[in-house]
Amino acid sequence: MKGIVLLSGGIDSPVAAYLIARQGMDLVLVHFDNRPFTSDAEIDKAKALMIQLDKVTGKKHVKLMVPHGPTQSEIARNCRSNIQCVLCRRTMLRVAERLAAEHDAGFIITGESMGQVASQTLANILVEENATSLPILRPLIGYDKIEIERIAKEIGTYEISILPGSCCAVAPNKPSTYSKLKPTLEEEGKVDIERLVELEARGAYGILE
Repeated sequence: MKGIVLLSGGIDSPVAAYLIARQGMDLVLVHFDNRPFTSDAEIDKAKALMIQLDKVTGKKHVKLMVPHGPTQSEIARNCRSNIQCVLCRRTMLRVAERLAAEHDAGFIITGESMGQVASQTLANILVEENATSLPILRPLIGYDKIEIERIAKEIGTYEISILPGSCCAVAPNKPSTYSKLKPTLEEEGKVDIERLVELEARGAYGILE
């Protein structure tokens, strides 16, 4: 079986990818390129994490970059800022579903861990997962920060994840922690989400090592 991994430049998602790969699953590693709201350093980190995951799992995984910055711009211009993160995640999941169809993958893998960041609450997760019909595997959902960092150090991704980079500049100062589906859909309706998803999926490109 094969899964689509939403791989950031952080500590959690590479660990989630590793835990699933350890069960014999093949991976499609997908990084959403958020420039100009992040730096080139984030792209370098994501590529390095992808290569390290190949090494530690003993497999050559498919590696994709998806242009996500234009979508973030459009959402920021048209939608309420406090649910920017939720709308961003919903878009990523929609794109992941499109890529899954292209790569014969049957599920999505994320690095969410309950309460690690303000936007990762049960209410938000439920609203976000409504955007896709694919199963979402969250192997870290019950892990704490210390447990995740321990595994990251063991598999050699921790040192890469903590390299200097930039946080998402479009993220709100006070993100919603209790999103509800109906108002979220109303905000999402202010942009042509299907067009944005189509552009991102069509713009995905493979990483050459």
